[in-house]
Amino acid sequence: MEADNPKPVLPDSYSALVAEIKDRIRSAQYAALRAVNRELINLYWDIGRLIVDRQAGETWGRSIVENLARDLQAEFPGISGFSVPNLYRMRQFYEAYPNDELFSPLVREISWTKNIVILDQCKDPGEREFYLRRTKQFGWSKNVLIHQIENQTYQKTVLNQPNFDVTLPPEIRNQANLAVKDEYTFDFLELADEHSERQLEQAILSRVEPFLREMGGVFAFIGSQYRLEVGGKEYFVDLLLFHRRLKCLVALELKVGEFLPEHVGKMQFYLAVLDDTVRVEGESPSIGILICKSKNRTIVEYALKIASKPIGVATYRMVKVLPPELKSELPNPDDFARLLE
Repeated sequence: MEADNPKPVLPDSYSALVAEIKDRIRSAQYAALRAVNRELINLYWDIGRLIVDRQAGETWGRSIVENLARDLQAEFPGISGFSVPNLYRMRQFYEAYPNDELFSPLVREISWTKNIVILDQCKDPGEREFYLRRTKQFGWSKNVLIHQIENQTYQKTVLNQPNFDVTLPPEIRNQANLAVKDEYTFDFLELADEHSERQLEQAILSRVEPFLREMGGVFAFIGSQYRLEVGGKEYFVDLLLFHRRLKCLVALELKVGEFLPEHVGKMQFYLAVLDDTVRVEGESPSIGILICKSKNRTIVEYALKIASKPIGVATYRMVKVLPPELKSELPNPDDFARLLE
C-alpha cells in the first residue's frame, strides 16, 4: 500500500543548498553573539568608569556598592551580573584598561568570564596581552585558558631560544617565535623519572591530543619515526607535525638528556631533506624543535649561531614548575609588545 504522503524526489543539488544555508545561519548566530558580547563588555566597562568617576574625591565605602547592586537588581530582575563582587570587578576592569588603545579592542573580543580570569590571574600587562590575544586567536574555553595560565605558557613562550630571526622570512618569524615554547610540561604522561627516548615517544603517541594542546593547539600530527631516504640510507624523524597557521612542517627530536651541539647538525640535515623531498609548493620552510631534558642556554646560543636552518631548543618536565633561575630572565612588557607586533 502506498503512503499517503510519498517523500518527494529532491534534486541532487538540494543537500548542497541545505549545507550552505546551515553555514549561513551559524555564521549569523556567531556574528550576533560577538555583537552581544561586545556590547556587554562595553556596558561593564562603562559601569566601572562611572563608579571610578563618582568615587573620585568621595569617601564611598562598601555599603555604597552594596546599595548600587541591590538597586540595579531590583530594577532589572531578569538580568544577572549586577552582584556586589561583579560590580567591584567592573571597577577593577576599567582601572586595568582605561582608554587603552592596545587592550580595548582585545578585551571586547572575548567573554566577560575569560576577561575576569585574565584580570585576576595575570598582573603583568605583557602577560595579559599574551592571553587576550591567544584566547581570541585559538578560541580557548575558560577551562583551557585557566590551564594555559596555570601551566605558565606565557613565561615558557617568551623565554624561547630559536634562531628564527635570522633563518625565517620577516613575515612569519614573529609568529614562529610564538609557536615554540622554552619549556613544555608533559604532566599528562605517566612516566617514571628515568625513561628512555623511546618510552617518551611511546607515551606521547598514547596521548596525542593533550600533547598537541601543550605544543600550542595549532599543530596537526603527521607521524612518528617519519622515514626519510637519502643516498640509499634510511633516517627517521622522531615526530613530524604540521603548523596550520605557519603552514610548515615541524620536525621534533626528543632527547632525554642534556642538549648537545651535535643535535643541531642532525636536525639541520632532517630539515634540508624535508624541504627538498616532503614540503609542497606554497608551504613555508620546515622548522625543527629539539626537546631536551635540560639545556645550557649559552651552549644553545652558540650552537644555533652557525645554524642555517630554523631551529628551536626547548626543555621538558613532568611537573608544572618554572625554574627560579629563569624568572629573572623574563622580558619586560615593552619587549614582549614588540614581539607581538
